[in-house]
Parts: sequence; C-alpha cells; structure tokens
Amino acid sequence: MDEKKLTNRSLAPVLSIAGSDSSGGAGIQADLKTMLANDCYGMSAITALTAQNTMGVTGIMDVTPEFLRKQIDAVFLDISPKAVKIGMVSDKALINTIAEALEDWHAENIVVDPVMVATSGSRLLKEDAISCLTEMLLPLATLITPNIPEAELLTGMTIQSKTDMEQAGRCLYDRFHSQVLIKGGHAIEDASDVLVGTEVIWFHGSRIDNPNTHGTGCTLSSAIACGLAKGYSVAQSISYAKSYLSGALSSGLDLGRGSGPIDHGWQIQENVRSL
Repeated sequence: MDEKKLTNRSLAPVLSIAGSDSSGGAGIQADLKTMLANDCYGMSAITALTAQNTMGVTGIMDVTPEFLRKQIDAVFLDISPKAVKIGMVSDKALINTIAEALEDWHAENIVVDPVMVATSGSRLLKEDAISCLTEMLLPLATLITPNIPEAELLTGMTIQSKTDMEQAGRCLYDRFHSQVLIKGGHAIEDASDVLVGTEVIWFHGSRIDNPNTHGTGCTLSSAIACGLAKGYSVAQSISYAKSYLSGALSSGLDLGRGSGPIDHGWQIQENVRSL
C-alpha cells in the first residue's frame, strides 16, 4: 500500500486569550471560528467560563492565574503564535499573568480588545482591574480596539463626533504608545472606525440593518490578528477584517431571543453556492 504523501500545508497560528461564551457567539468560540474562516490556525487560553446567551450574562467563573499561565506556556512552548488576540479578562491577577507571560515569550502582533461591557449591557470587567489593564497590558499592545463606550471609560471623554473619536484615539496613543482603533459601531450616523498612530486613517463603513451583533467586537479583533499573523500591516489587517465582519453581518443569521450571533462561516456558504 502506498503511503499518503503530506503536502506542505501551512497556517499562520494565532492565539486567543479570552473568556468562553457558552452560547458560541462571542469570546473564544467566536475567535476560533473567525480564525478558521480566515485561514489561520486558532489556539486558546481561556480566562473565564461564562454562563451566557444572546440575552445576557448570568455567571462568570475565572480560572486561576496559575492555570492561565500553564495554558499560555503550553501554546508558546510548542506552536508559537504569529499574533495574539486578548479579549475578556475580568480580574487584575489574570491581567498581570497575561502581561508577564507575553513579555517572557516576546509575543508579537498583540491585539487587545478591552472588553468591559457585553453587547447585552452586562459588565464584564471588575472595577479594580481597569487600572491594571491600562498599566500592564495596553502598553504591550500592537493595536487596541475599543468601541466608543470603552474609549470613553479609558479616556474620561464624551465622544459624540468623528472629531471626538480622533481626539480619544490620540489621547490613548499618546498614553500607551500603541496604535488605537476607535470603533464607531455605537455612533449614530454610520459605522466608520478610525485608526490613530503615527497617522490618522479612517475606515468608512455603512451601517448594516441587523440587530444581531453578539460578538462583533471579538470577531473584528480576531480577524485583525489573522491579518497581522499573515504579515499584513495594521491598516491592511483592519480593512481586511472589516470586510469579513460586514459579510458576517450581512448574511442575516438569526438565532436566539436577544442580540444574536453573526455568521462566521458566511464565506464557506458563498463558496458552496458557487459550486
């Protein structure tokens, strides 16, 4: 019998450090779906288990800092990621653990989505963890991706216009020396985002009429990490990720009784329909 010959298939490995969403629309589950859909190899270090669905979060159980460190070390020791996406981390001890591990492993292409409030409105970050997030983790980031409410919490500003978005981004860039993408999904007029770093770049987008937005922030930041893992610039990765997210929203998936999940596999369905 002839042996099967393996092709030299290579996928860019990406690590997600985030919480688990039992309903599958956000967190680790959304990240891994996004990474697979964008031709990357997804890995995970789980910060917390959550009991949640499209209507809200009913419970959070953090892992211990020691076990989180074991997860991160196990990944880097064997399959070193080309990018790292960090999502929900509710506890300051866990934030410290992540920061120390990423520094020890000289992690590259770190995307931090500072998840503070869920789409449903549930608070996901403990009050005493905010200062730890800003002091320990955000300065390590290649890119920070706050939405407007999160940017307001981080800056103390009120953001009501595109000029305000730029000013908030500049404030965060000057403070952390990490590039900042202020996401405009909470704006009234459109869904345009602004990248602030050594230059200011706007990514204009039209609002998609879809009430199901559970996990959109997780999805966007993970897709950006995929672009960085493949060697694209930050701006290229954002453009690539926004196109993917727009497709996932436009697909029209409708599940659950609250703000439902988006269709992470919309490209697969399009490919099947084209056969």
